[in-house]
Amino acid sequence: MARIKADVRREEILRATCREVIARGFASTRVGDVAAALGVSTGLVFYHFTNKETLLGEAFRYAASEDLDRLSATAAGEGSAAQRLDRILRLYSPAGSSEAWLLWIDAWGQALRSPELAEVSRQLDLHWKQTLASVIREGVAAGEFTCADPDAAAWRLTALLDGLGVQVAVHRGLPATRLVEWVRGAAAAELATDPAALAGDGKS
Repeated sequence: MARIKADVRREEILRATCREVIARGFASTRVGDVAAALGVSTGLVFYHFTNKETLLGEAFRYAASEDLDRLSATAAGEGSAAQRLDRILRLYSPAGSSEAWLLWIDAWGQALRSPELAEVSRQLDLHWKQTLASVIREGVAAGEFTCADPDAAAWRLTALLDGLGVQVAVHRGLPATRLVEWVRGAAAAELATDPAALAGDGKS
């Protein structure tokens, strides 16, 4: 790859880091790998990021930002709360973004040894749960759902998605369509509504 300017932007470093992490994994990605991919010195990478842990944590946040943008747009989009909830559940699932899921799973494992990655992972995870709980509250207010504790419901549903997501993305023992079906049924039970109401926009 041709060398780029020495004043390489922070965003270019983050994009390159994401590519290296997808190819190598968080644990095996070195600052030198990122620098080599960009054709710059490791010193330039360290100019923008204090250490490897900070670089990897910020790269994970950067990679997840696109999904979070879609999450915000979906939560604020058209349709009933039930329709928007179902779209969020499908967006969260591996069927919505398989590459992002591989990054999440890899990040969870590395977070056991990286406090910075653990904190970024926690913040992003809470963002999903809080957004889901907010849409559930809207559904309760509109009379679409019955739920005494939207926050707890959001935690249970995302925990189910996390567990089934590993089966789809890693073990490949479960079709993504079956995951959506099971989670839709669990959401209907949590919120005392008909599963058909959650598929009201006609999307599977």
